[in-house]
Amino acid sequence: MVYDLAIIGSGGAGFAAAIAATTRGLRAVMVERSTMGGTCVNVGCIPSKALLAAAEARHVSVEDRFPGVVASAAPTNMAALIGGKAEIVGMLRREKYEDLALDYGWEVLRGDARFVDGPALVVEGERIEAAQYLIASGAAPWVPPVPGLEETGYLTSTTALELAELPGSLIVVGGNYVGLEMGQTFARLGSSVTLIEALDRLAPGEEPELSEVIAGVLADEGVDIWTSASLAGVASEDGRVVARVADGREVRADAILMATGRRPLTAGLGLEAVGVRTGRAGEVVVDDTLRSTNPRIWAAGDVTGAAQFVYVAGAHGAMVVDNAFSNAGRKVNYSHLPRVTFTTPNLAAVGLTDAQVAEAGIDCTCRVLPLAYVPRAIVNRDTRGVVKIVAEVGTGRVVGIHIAAANAGDAILAATYALEAGMTVDQLASTWAPYLTMAEGIKLAAQSFRTDVAKLSCCAA
Repeated sequence: MVYDLAIIGSGGAGFAAAIAATTRGLRAVMVERSTMGGTCVNVGCIPSKALLAAAEARHVSVEDRFPGVVASAAPTNMAALIGGKAEIVGMLRREKYEDLALDYGWEVLRGDARFVDGPALVVEGERIEAAQYLIASGAAPWVPPVPGLEETGYLTSTTALELAELPGSLIVVGGNYVGLEMGQTFARLGSSVTLIEALDRLAPGEEPELSEVIAGVLADEGVDIWTSASLAGVASEDGRVVARVADGREVRADAILMATGRRPLTAGLGLEAVGVRTGRAGEVVVDDTLRSTNPRIWAAGDVTGAAQFVYVAGAHGAMVVDNAFSNAGRKVNYSHLPRVTFTTPNLAAVGLTDAQVAEAGIDCTCRVLPLAYVPRAIVNRDTRGVVKIVAEVGTGRVVGIHIAAANAGDAILAATYALEAGMTVDQLASTWAPYLTMAEGIKLAAQSFRTDVAKLSCCAA
């Protein structure tokens, strides 16, 4: 069978490409070897945030934050919680993936795909030919080699979402967004959590002020935090996991969760047979139009080594169709790509960090506004957080906004628009901002470049 577009993978990138292709009247075929929907709906965004929301509800019920409100929480019924998560995942998989494929009418083949000379694909013995090909096979949890780890056994961000029983104690290795989200989730559900990070602070890719906030919050919630602690070995003793770090310290727990990153899935695709080059982590090497080293083969989403966000994958998939079939020459621009870690508080950012600006040789100035100056945080009775704005000296152009706050993931959209529009701190300071929202913190942080916000009344312009 000959198609216009053959797609490997049924996640965000693959679906965006298939929709774009069939909307144009092109004939597309999608190959999926496992569960339709890819990482986000099955083992990533949807299930992890469902558990985060449940953990937040339980945590709020036992907090003593508001005078006159007293509540309590029973031990977590992990099996029921996982069952509820599975219902949400199943519903969204059907509505947003399986049913859509039927509605649009592209063909779905089940099995492993492998490139052969042509280029062509072989799927379960059947040869598939197309004018263009898209590799959208995604990524999977990656675990570094650690002595004793394989023998002892471990959880990943995938398998931890299927636990029928809550571990009484849990070691989480990795202090970036996956480790932070999983660590806080299990701590709030009732596990005793130790969080181990090899670098000198949590959230090492974020501004230090955001790292300090989340470290303080997790410590307040009983998480034991070990930074500058590289995992050196793991063993099993009396049915428990014993983890040893490089400086000799040891911690014991019921289970260990390795949140050490994800790597592209390209093994077994036969890329060498069709001249598609891969990088050190196995990613498909592409140019800025997402074309691989074979002119008829493209790649999109996590498999390219780009930021592993489903909205990046979706944008990639649609862009590939434009470039492959209309010679559009569209290029990826990540300069104003927002990111969110869905802990409480959220860590959200867009643009450059203070350090990145300095490395780029840009003369910059910064302001850090504590949430104690944001009325929304005050009435929430939780002022642990900051808003940081990085701006260019002279022009005042905003080049980065970084927020640690409740609902920062929502507020960062306004920050993204501000950077996309090239706004200055003065423009941000004079732009309308609704009162008693966390997003108002962006305006207040901008005002702090020119004004002592401690001396402003509520809503003062």
